[in-house]
Amino acid sequence: MNMHVAVVGATGAVGQLVLRLLEERRFPMQSLRLIASPRSAGQRVPFHDKCLTVEALSPEAFDGVDLAIASTPDDVAGEFVPWAIARGAIVVDESGFHRMRADVPLIVSEVNPQAIAHHRGIIASPNCSTTQLVVCLKPLHDAARVKRVVVATYQAASGAGVAGQRDLRSGTQQALQGSAHDYETFAHPLAFNLIPHIGSAKTAGYTSEELKMVYETHKILGDDSIEICPTCVRVPVSNCHSESIFVECERPLSVEAARQIFAAAPGIQVWDNLSEKHYPMPLNVDGRDDVVVGRIRQDLFNPRALSFWCVSDNLRKGAATNAVQIAELLAAERRVPCAS
Repeated sequence: MNMHVAVVGATGAVGQLVLRLLEERRFPMQSLRLIASPRSAGQRVPFHDKCLTVEALSPEAFDGVDLAIASTPDDVAGEFVPWAIARGAIVVDESGFHRMRADVPLIVSEVNPQAIAHHRGIIASPNCSTTQLVVCLKPLHDAARVKRVVVATYQAASGAGVAGQRDLRSGTQQALQGSAHDYETFAHPLAFNLIPHIGSAKTAGYTSEELKMVYETHKILGDDSIEICPTCVRVPVSNCHSESIFVECERPLSVEAARQIFAAAPGIQVWDNLSEKHYPMPLNVDGRDDVVVGRIRQDLFNPRALSFWCVSDNLRKGAATNAVQIAELLAAERRVPCAS
């Protein structure tokens, strides 16, 4: 079923990736409309063998649109999504604005695709750090029931957008020259540094980014009983988030069993050979759509606990790829009405 599609935030880093993935994956479309802020209106963006003109975000921009894939700031999503729904479109929303609404499915395609059936015009895609976490937790939870998770994230500069990557590059250059860089995105220097603070300060000493991982994981897995203790850290890496994950299960799970479970799970690759120095790193995962797992090991004192390391391209699987996969689920289930 070919649909009339709009990409909102089409000139941003994630929007550009969405366009590339729609092209690469041959998403069924009758038409494609590019929408962005008024300052980007009029830009020409290549797609397939033609150039499309970017339209300014407005209610009328969604006339005749069946499906909108959107990557915008939260406040922008809060404003435009009702416009799109009122005109008959379904919105796949990358922002955090709608994620925790009870009537909005929060979807990771490999984890809870069945929840898409309950949408009322909005489908949310989770935070990038949550996405790679739940892709890993789902097969373990199915096999041995996860009780407790301790996760530390090592989040790339790209998680703060193009300006974050620019800060990393310029800040590193200036630091090597012995000069100070005026950071536009981060509260502290990121070059040659780690910042254990992502998002705003929230209750009990946690940040908003850390609490997202707790609440979004509970919603996606449908289990509020899982105990999750996150620490989110910004690191001087351009792209790809890494996570060190400790999981305690109800039942014992050997390392070999865990490897087999991960290898059989959709959306996961296993690179786990310590003696051969083969494990996922941001440099070798950049540009991939799968979550890559390695360093799988048994806890030294608890036979029901495992530790492992995972890396994911936060701009692809953490954002653009998951949004396009949700769109593919909609197309496959024929849940989007085709405009006449």
